Amino acid sequence: MKSFSDLRYFCEYIVNKYGSPSNASEEEKAQEFRKIYLRDLPLDIRTLRAIASACGIYVNGVDSKKLPQNIRGYHDVFEDKRNIYYKKGDTKSGIENTVLHEFREMIEPVFAELCTDYSPLRTNAVHLAANKFATAVLLPTDEFRNKVYETGFDVIALSKLYSKSCSQVLLRMGEVLQGSVFLYSALYEQGPEVDNWTLSYWTGSANNNDPEANICGADGLFPRKGRAVLPGSIVDMVLKTKKPYLVSRITIFDSRDDDGLTAIAAPLVIRGSLSKVALVVLLGNNRNLLVPQIERISPTIIEEFHRHL
Repeated sequence: MKSFSDLRYFCEYIVNKYGSPSNASEEEKAQEFRKIYLRDLPLDIRTLRAIASACGIYVNGVDSKKLPQNIRGYHDVFEDKRNIYYKKGDTKSGIENTVLHEFREMIEPVFAELCTDYSPLRTNAVHLAANKFATAVLLPTDEFRNKVYETGFDVIALSKLYSKSCSQVLLRMGEVLQGSVFLYSALYEQGPEVDNWTLSYWTGSANNNDPEANICGADGLFPRKGRAVLPGSIVDMVLKTKKPYLVSRITIFDSRDDDGLTAIAAPLVIRGSLSKVALVVLLGNNRNLLVPQIERISPTIIEEFHRHL
């Protein structure tokens, strides 16, 4: 069997099972990928190379100087020869992401060939789909969700456990928890200017089973991407001390008789230097979900904030 046919096998399987690639979410495509190719194999670079080889894809490292800034990899196809290129010297997690991302982009035109009624995704949509696919393969839904609860929603601990970036872990938390619990989480990083920390990534989820178990009408309370750290905020306290903090109760109503929210912020310190700060916010009556993280990192406890994080 030609290597090109091996790549088509996965695409044919998706089309045959779901009727059209558009009927399968990226989560479902990722689950099928794991079922067909991974089975009981460890998910690492060596395994991904073997899977790519079985699909007729060559995986090659390329000098970072030959790649545009902020590009971790790319792929090309010439006749039946297929190549994925990753940045030499990239992290293990980065290379894994690149291989899976490019694999997903590479199969999109094959879907269009096999399913004439399918409208292939455009460039930006393919890129977003590939990001979702790669993350779903690397951080499978059920297993990752269980680990979120086991670690007490600890972004940094999960990042170390899975050898994945804090940003990828944080965004995945919002995906796997969607519908089950109210969550707001954010990652703060140093900006281009000295002491200019800003919010670089954020995510959220809602409780669909209990609509009242959500915070509505308080959007201004939750910072969005690019927002600078506010003086006196829980993140500001972490930046000043390099230590974790917990705010037990964040009231929202003027009467201050509501349970409101609870928030925990933890620093990622590498060789003595503060690298990132991860913030997690839950409803006050879900504070128990943070207990595994609280017991592990022993944050300084602030009793109450009012209408600010």
